[in-house]
Amino acid sequence: MPDIVIVFFALGLIAGLLKSDLKVPKSIYETLSILLMLVLGLKGGMALHGKFELAMLSQLLPIAALGFILPLCCYPILRKLVGLSLDDSASVAAHYGSVSAGTFAVVLTMAEQAGLPLNPETTLYLVLLELPAIVIMLWLHRRLSGQGSKSGILREALTSRGVLLLGGGVLIGYLYGPVGLKPLAPVLFDGFKTMLALFLLEMGLCTAKVCSPLPWQHWRLIAFAALTPFALAWVGIAAALALNLPAGSALVLAGITASASYIAAPAAIRTAIPNANIGLAMLAALGITFPVNVLIGLPLYRT
Repeated sequence: MPDIVIVFFALGLIAGLLKSDLKVPKSIYETLSILLMLVLGLKGGMALHGKFELAMLSQLLPIAALGFILPLCCYPILRKLVGLSLDDSASVAAHYGSVSAGTFAVVLTMAEQAGLPLNPETTLYLVLLELPAIVIMLWLHRRLSGQGSKSGILREALTSRGVLLLGGGVLIGYLYGPVGLKPLAPVLFDGFKTMLALFLLEMGLCTAKVCSPLPWQHWRLIAFAALTPFALAWVGIAAALALNLPAGSALVLAGITASASYIAAPAAIRTAIPNANIGLAMLAALGITFPVNVLIGLPLYRT
């Protein structure tokens, strides 16, 4: 049987395809996304509490480097083979270099439930991959287009909601540890899987909305979105093997390198590249890659 949270995604997807009136209110979805990113950051900080060592940087820095490498690899494919414009190629590449917080939550839960060993710093992978991808693609876009000032790129990326919540959560969790956060544990940590299930229910509904009807005129982008997760997962697996990561951390790295952002990246790109068609990025990242990765990819990477 698949993990129960994945079943909630399937329920939302089926309901959306059947044109059901089921919906998650926008305010609740926004609250869930904030809570999920905050809790993920807090968990990572708690895992590092009293355990952080400079030696961890030997693993974290190469993972951060992937955040620069992956979008730079995706960009020429999107520009030349998929045939997107400069703006849209930079936008979609930023989404695929960045990572999905929803996928991260699912794969981390999967690894924990399976009892797979995880490094304390595993939760940091999300921030380390998300931030560089947005920065490098905004820089590349402005360099190629010759538009706008380069001075605000880092600020735009650093002040995005996802980065602030994840980074702030890590810092709070690291400083306070399990004891300091104990008063919040019943709601935030014990209720994490319930929040994730409801979030994935909404993701299923959103996926159905984006893909119904499927815009076959963008068949090359659809093919890219369906095939790319498996290629990117192998990059994550190769990096995990090279860094000698434990099985749980390797699974998490494979799962998120195969994912694409649909929360942090759209917010940053919408402001920085106003001529980019965010709908195309959402079609690829949320409509195709997310379900392919969650329903097919994660069980496959685990084997």
